[in-house]
Amino acid sequence: MNKLISLNINQLVQCYKTKSVDPKDVTKLCLDLSHRYKHLNYFISRCDEQAAEQAQQSSERWQKGKPMGELDGIPIAVKDNFCVKGLPTTCASRMLENFVPSYNATPFNRLNDAGAVFMGKTNLDEFSMGSGAVDSIFGPTKNVWRSDDGHIAGGSSGGSAVAVASGSCFAALGSDTGGSVRNPASYCGLIGLKPTYGLVSRHGLIPLVNSMDVPAILTRTVDDCVAILNTIAGPDSNDATCMRKRYSQIELSDVDDISMKNIRIGIPKEYHCNGLAKEVLDTWIKIADILEDGGANVVDISLPNTESSIFVYTILNQSEVSSNMARYDGIEYGYRTKEWSSTEQFFAINRQIGFNSVLKNRILCGNYFLLSKNFEKYYLKALKVRRAIRNDFDSVFHNKDKTQNVDLILTPTTLSDAPLYSDFTKNSNRDQCAVQDYCTQAANMAGIPAIAIPIRLSDRGLPLSLQLMGPRNSEKQLLTAAKWIENQVNFPFFQFLEGN
Repeated sequence: MNKLISLNINQLVQCYKTKSVDPKDVTKLCLDLSHRYKHLNYFISRCDEQAAEQAQQSSERWQKGKPMGELDGIPIAVKDNFCVKGLPTTCASRMLENFVPSYNATPFNRLNDAGAVFMGKTNLDEFSMGSGAVDSIFGPTKNVWRSDDGHIAGGSSGGSAVAVASGSCFAALGSDTGGSVRNPASYCGLIGLKPTYGLVSRHGLIPLVNSMDVPAILTRTVDDCVAILNTIAGPDSNDATCMRKRYSQIELSDVDDISMKNIRIGIPKEYHCNGLAKEVLDTWIKIADILEDGGANVVDISLPNTESSIFVYTILNQSEVSSNMARYDGIEYGYRTKEWSSTEQFFAINRQIGFNSVLKNRILCGNYFLLSKNFEKYYLKALKVRRAIRNDFDSVFHNKDKTQNVDLILTPTTLSDAPLYSDFTKNSNRDQCAVQDYCTQAANMAGIPAIAIPIRLSDRGLPLSLQLMGPRNSEKQLLTAAKWIENQVNFPFFQFLEGN
């Protein structure tokens, strides 16, 4: 039965069509694996009975030859900051521990309408503020690769990553504000796609940083990622930031028909940074060489504002967080104390108990940056540098001298393989994000698509990953190149799964 898990979504759908495999059997296998690995703490809300019922309905539809869509009968999971009607949406926070929305997030709705089987909602850092999936009221999520040693899963979408990596589902939704899907994809050996800002609706995604939040995808293969993106992308009248242009379905060529000939790949010198592990650097060089051998033109480029980007990201992140968290006062949303003597005390107690120290720290910092005496000095200056960061990418993707343009950029995703929990938690959340998000957050500030691709295992037997970035709305080219690299490296994910 483990061979079923090694199939990609398209292969599984073909099996459903020929009736050689039944959605009920696939869902049961995923449920069995989710119970086998439950000690990794990646589900917040489990939907076992609902999943079994949906699988039964899917089986009946396939028997009649009338599936709801190309994901009918495919087990998926969703990060617990996406609203799902009738289920708690906690954001892993005491503040929203009892919040049950009355509507579905648009990306979830589209998966549901395509017939996907919903396995449950996954763990995360509280309100997605973190890079380890360790700051949750439900406890940390462990990495399935080396859970015995206590390695982190990455964050903030660590629960979604482990759900996919463990075989408990075939795909999962996460959110990516500064690397929150690509980071755990890197540590868990998965494909992690952050689409172009506005390509996928944010309606029903609990906001963290409105100008950077992106619904994102975790899968085991590039083809699976395409199947999910084709289902959830496209205009949505409920989201003013969503693109109005009709989404064109992506179809990737067979890998034997994909060529890297004459594709220009940029290697930014600024990403060769302090703290970059030698194993990651060697992997980066190896893939650049493989691309060059495959016909690509690999060139050195410069993104001069990279070193400033993490500081700019921190200021803008905390400023928007302080604004977004203001709604949680215990009146309309959030934890509500029963013991208070004044309105001021009521608000203070609600927020003191409802938020963890990480959130309170970011709120205080954001309020400081937004004070009238500091607004121009910090916030407005950060916006100007953010524009410069976006211009850096435009200068290499859309140079007036077209002979100097690059099609894609290749960088590390994270600076190392997954740290031990004991080592990771020695430093503050803010310090860890400054390190862990170094290679990823600039793509969010520029609004461009980026994808993490598992390449090989480290000497410790943990995944190592690289990142591709492309111009806005270049998902097809990005995913095509990722599929070519995926085929070249043949990452040993399924060998790990079968051995467990």
